[in-house]
Amino acid sequence: MSLFGTMRTSISGMDGQSTRMSTVADNIANVSTTGYKRASTEFETIIGSNNVRSYTSGGISSLVRYNISEQGGLTGTTSTTDLAIRGEGYFLVSRDNGPAYLTRAGSFVPDASGYLVNTAGYSLMGYDLSNASASSANGLSGLTRININQTALVASPTTAGSISANLSSTATAVTDPDKLPSANQADATFTSKTSRVTYDNLGGKVELDIYFTKTADNTWEVAVYNKADAAAGGGFPYASGPLASETLDFSPTNGALTSGSPLSIPIPGGQTMTYDLSSSTQLSSPFLISNATENGNAPSALDHIEISNDGILSAVYQDGTRIAKFLIPLATVASPDNLRPIDGNAFADTAASGSILVGNARQGTFGSIASSSLENSTVDLGSELTTMIEAQRSYAANSKVFQGASEMMDVLMNLKT
Repeated sequence: MSLFGTMRTSISGMDGQSTRMSTVADNIANVSTTGYKRASTEFETIIGSNNVRSYTSGGISSLVRYNISEQGGLTGTTSTTDLAIRGEGYFLVSRDNGPAYLTRAGSFVPDASGYLVNTAGYSLMGYDLSNASASSANGLSGLTRININQTALVASPTTAGSISANLSSTATAVTDPDKLPSANQADATFTSKTSRVTYDNLGGKVELDIYFTKTADNTWEVAVYNKADAAAGGGFPYASGPLASETLDFSPTNGALTSGSPLSIPIPGGQTMTYDLSSSTQLSSPFLISNATENGNAPSALDHIEISNDGILSAVYQDGTRIAKFLIPLATVASPDNLRPIDGNAFADTAASGSILVGNARQGTFGSIASSSLENSTVDLGSELTTMIEAQRSYAANSKVFQGASEMMDVLMNLKT
């Protein structure tokens, strides 16, 4: 009977508007939630039986759609670990060592153990750059929870360095081998000298005395000593022989170094340093060091954390040392709007969304990471209030249809023969 169909149709209309009102309530409640994606209710027509002799009304079915791919505006903050994404990517997060989920809610802070977690309790995932196999991964298997307590105090031994020096081609050669610095005699003679600071395995300073001595045209000797072994007052003889000694040959045409680099220097109590001298020259100019660097550092406390727009989390120490600790990857799926929302403003992949694809920030369409920023909710309060009024009116109209059909049914049922 068509009256029953009318009542069923109006009920489906009220049910659909009730669902619409529920999404409006969710949206308004999350108008200030970081990274929240607006929900909307879409309707689909259900056609009843329809022929020439009779007509039976159908109805509607409702589907809640989350506009997950829509990006909200960014707001600056004062916290380095507040993160937002400019682009299509998502942060990878996990809770209680569970599966990896996607989120745009980047309000991360260190918990009591030093793990970066957002307000929903999800830990930020990344690749540990101290683990070569993990940092080269491009998938979920190499991910680990990012912990900044590992960066509390650090000391790194010196393993590499370089020096660019000009050795004067007009200097007088030292021809007596017994007077060369490598012989370590009290009357040792040298042409030029410099000192450099390196570090042992525990971060202790090891100062090196580096002697350059001309032995013939276009030929020099370089000898390196531990300054702690120097004689009283400094200089020769040292308590032990040179840490390293090498012959340097220069081109007579342009003064460029042709052999003798790199120099291997075993640091006392530390590692063997590879010292690059390839940029050194022999020109008709006074001795000059234009550039010299050595890695390694003394024990230093953490000063602050920096996160670059390509996802490198670096620890910056009080002595100025900057060490890359983690790589924060980004992820996406083929159809973001078909992700499944879960508690905590996170999303799980589904068959409809496609599998999670992991990549690096600033590559492809993943986007870049903005530190000291948060993504706003995509909810527009004005449009939600308008939708709420429309839902109320539509619900009331459907209820009037039901009431009218009910009254007609009463008339029918009360007919007397």
